[in-house]
Amino acid sequence: MTQPQSKTFITWLLHSSFSVFVVVSSLWLCIALWVQQPLGVLLSRVLIGIWLAFALSVLGVYATHFFSRKKDVLLYIIGFLMALGWYLSLQPQQNRAWNPEVARLLSYEQQDNLVTLHNVRNFSWQADGSYIERWETRRFDLNQISGVNIITSYWMGPQIAHTLVSFDFDNSAPITFSIEIRKEKNEDFSAIGGFFRQFELSLVASDEKDIIYTRSNIRGEQVYFFPVKMPVAERRALFEEYLAKADQLAQKPKWYNTLTSNCTTLVFDMVQAVSQKSLPTDYRLIASGYLPNYLHDLGVINPHIDMASWYQQAHVNPKSRGKNLSSAQYSALLRQGVVKP
Repeated sequence: MTQPQSKTFITWLLHSSFSVFVVVSSLWLCIALWVQQPLGVLLSRVLIGIWLAFALSVLGVYATHFFSRKKDVLLYIIGFLMALGWYLSLQPQQNRAWNPEVARLLSYEQQDNLVTLHNVRNFSWQADGSYIERWETRRFDLNQISGVNIITSYWMGPQIAHTLVSFDFDNSAPITFSIEIRKEKNEDFSAIGGFFRQFELSLVASDEKDIIYTRSNIRGEQVYFFPVKMPVAERRALFEEYLAKADQLAQKPKWYNTLTSNCTTLVFDMVQAVSQKSLPTDYRLIASGYLPNYLHDLGVINPHIDMASWYQQAHVNPKSRGKNLSSAQYSALLRQGVVKP
């Protein structure tokens, strides 16, 4: 390749790379503006339109640039860096107008093996989705943890599920932990919004009749209950990891992220932290609907039963459909017909 050809190729490569950067960065910024609406609905959409027109001019889609190509490129870079600075300055908060389901922060007191949990949720859910609020204080002896269960709740197809973890005790009712978005009043979940700092992270400790029944009987999600094999020391360590997560969120709120900080990846991180052996990363930690299959392959879910049989016996909905049960009866029903690890 001659020197002029080499120079032409390098120029083409630079222009092509910058064009790709403009397309990707503009798409990212427009979605961020759409989700965050920093200037309100109308003005934010106007700003999106102006930015798109400017980006198209930088790409040369129009016959003329806003100013000149060099100035447009420079202005684009400066503008994007300012927008990036705005986005990175967004901080999670504790004092928003929260949805009642996540209005209170979990807190606790611990003396050796005895733990007192405050703000344990035990709502009474009605068929129309309404509820009677009830927050409780519950006490647990960590030496009495007798089992750990993974619950997966499917709400948007087989690939994606919400993951919950329930602890069994010899001398008290089970307790379920769920890492969720901390929704504001009149706010709905958005997977896209979860990529763009729309939601804070929340840790909910709840009665099983509340947080699992809500999904299986009120929202119509397909729920599965899997007892998992875990050494006694790791069960306690995992419970204490949840306590540490409660401390972290109380001291400093964090953003929920659909990909990196969600109900499954954070549970995996906690299990990894307490596990005596390293757990392999796997695509099924992202495609969380297949998490039970991943755990089955690891032998954490009883491997002597095939997954088709597991899904059949772990399915909560057919057991609970149309039944009005007490908390203790519902917890017993979840475990009915399910083989222990």
